[in-house]
Amino acid sequence: MRRDPAGNVGRAKEMDETVAEFFRRTILKIPITEMMAVLKAWDFLSENHLQTVNFRQRKESLVQDLVLLCEEKRASLNDAALLDIIYTQFHRHQKVWDVFQMSRRPGEDIDLFDMEQFKSSFKKILQRALKNVTVSFRDTEENAVWIRIAWGTQYRKPNQYKPVYVVYYSQTPYAFVASSLLKSNLPLLGQALTVASKHHQIVKMDLRSRYLDSLKAIVFKQYNQTFETHNSTTPLQERSLGLDINMDSRIIHENRVEKERIQRVTQEIFGDYPQPRLEFAQYKLETKFKSDLNGGILAEREEPLRCLVKFSSPHLLEALKSLAPAGIADAPLSPLLTCIPNKGMNYFKIRDK
Repeated sequence: MRRDPAGNVGRAKEMDETVAEFFRRTILKIPITEMMAVLKAWDFLSENHLQTVNFRQRKESLVQDLVLLCEEKRASLNDAALLDIIYTQFHRHQKVWDVFQMSRRPGEDIDLFDMEQFKSSFKKILQRALKNVTVSFRDTEENAVWIRIAWGTQYRKPNQYKPVYVVYYSQTPYAFVASSLLKSNLPLLGQALTVASKHHQIVKMDLRSRYLDSLKAIVFKQYNQTFETHNSTTPLQERSLGLDINMDSRIIHENRVEKERIQRVTQEIFGDYPQPRLEFAQYKLETKFKSDLNGGILAEREEPLRCLVKFSSPHLLEALKSLAPAGIADAPLSPLLTCIPNKGMNYFKIRDK
């Protein structure tokens, strides 16, 4: 119950049906095991509110109770968008993230960065260009901001169920974008990012993964850190080489020398630390047909021959790192496979020089 300005007592204004449905669908996709953690991170409903909710009831009933609480607190569309951002942060690996790199003009001075000014500028650029668009922000650790954009058109309201997510780290030239982004909106997003962050140009890198933290580690060159959980203190000569003690001593010595060489080369290339997590690397080859023989159908072909090779694994770089020690490949591996973290690429185009 609430009292209006005239002093009359009445029911709280009901939430807009589209906002209520947005809340319902957002809460419905949160797993029961994560529900309390997500709601506490959202920090919209108080502890007292949450204590009134029976989290052991059927999920449909739980969702209904939570939506009613949001309605009582007069939650807005932006509050629902923030809840969706937090859910996405919990499940960031369900998105495919692209990396965009920005640059300044040569010799251009670097101004002091203000996050609030960045947000205001970013939002104004989108709203001036497009009537129906909603933009929401959530600050996180490491000077990062998560941005959620729901696109509409001049005649349609924003589609809250197909948003774009952008993660931008202040004072860096990198932005990470996960979306079903329409190509028509990509230039506008790029303009908003470059102007708001005071850069001049933006390009999409040939780097993509579901693992946002690994992409961040690659572009910020943080992948060579040694994690506490990774034991790399055992000297090479003390590591088990898996040799048969009944084997001829000369063969044992030759195998040991070769295995030590492989271990050394592998460590020099990949380091002795966990690799960033990527699921694939893709190589497109374009080459003209070459032959010492005259004539033939292929010799007369003007178009280049094209070939696509894709390496896939739940953890591609760790899989590549294990190939030579396992005896599956020679050491060292091809630079086309080992250069992925240093070049910040997992899409390659190989053409004739």
